[in-house]
Amino acid sequence: MPDSIITQARANFHATLVSESGPLCLLSENGELCMASNADRSQATSRAISLAIAEELGAVERKQKPSGQTMGSNFENAVHGFLAECLPHLDVIRPGPWKFLNVGGSRRSDQLADYFPYRHLGDLAHEISNHPELLSVLGNLYAVSPDVLVIREALSDSAINEFETVVDGQSALLTPVRAVNTASESLPTPAFIHAVISCKWTMRSDRSQNTRAEALNLIRNRKGRTPHIVAVTAEPSLSRIASIALGTGDIDMTYHFALPELERAVEKVGNDESQTLLKTLVEGDRLRDITDLPLDLAV
Repeated sequence: MPDSIITQARANFHATLVSESGPLCLLSENGELCMASNADRSQATSRAISLAIAEELGAVERKQKPSGQTMGSNFENAVHGFLAECLPHLDVIRPGPWKFLNVGGSRRSDQLADYFPYRHLGDLAHEISNHPELLSVLGNLYAVSPDVLVIREALSDSAINEFETVVDGQSALLTPVRAVNTASESLPTPAFIHAVISCKWTMRSDRSQNTRAEALNLIRNRKGRTPHIVAVTAEPSLSRIASIALGTGDIDMTYHFALPELERAVEKVGNDESQTLLKTLVEGDRLRDITDLPLDLAV
């Protein structure tokens, strides 16, 4: 029996990560393999776990790992590609049309302003550019710099009424789900942000706090339904994964780029603290594998 679409997409995702231009590679010290490119050199457990995962995924040795910015950007591209490969096949659960945008490289604070429920942020950014003193009041509460966006377009009346007449000119005149209600010359097909995905090749405490702060900004600044807000990471250290995964109220869920491999690596390394923490995260429903993400986004 051939592999499922998601299983094959996972294999393609990992193949991209360990390719010659990918971020995941093996590194040696004194002629001996010692860790992977996502490890913290100062932590023995991080080095050991990262090495076990990378070897299982087929990573190869390189003399020098890519720069941190390059690894992060390549990881974002791989996550974007994985979702674009999977989500269009889930029409039985959640029909499209879908768009997938990797906006991590642009870092524009008004990146969300083209889409519901954040279109008002464009007006706010315009006012701030004309009146910089507003920053002293607002600070960065309105600023969010996402990595990957999943966009769902509004529907034409012909699409909504394809099988029976659901809408007409007398009702449902304000909902932006109907493209006719909010279309304009500058934006003929309105669209919604369905999911905001934070991609973290590795996690440090400041990155964890930044991700949580941006998630809260997304929740506070919306005018409408909150999109899915998730984090995807390749971090090997359980304590650092926990810094973003534990707790509720901001991030929907944290997804690991190779959870089964992480579980086997932690068991192989034999660190009791890491084993306990990993069990807590998985059984406590705060950490899942990246293959769970497409189906979770379809709900």
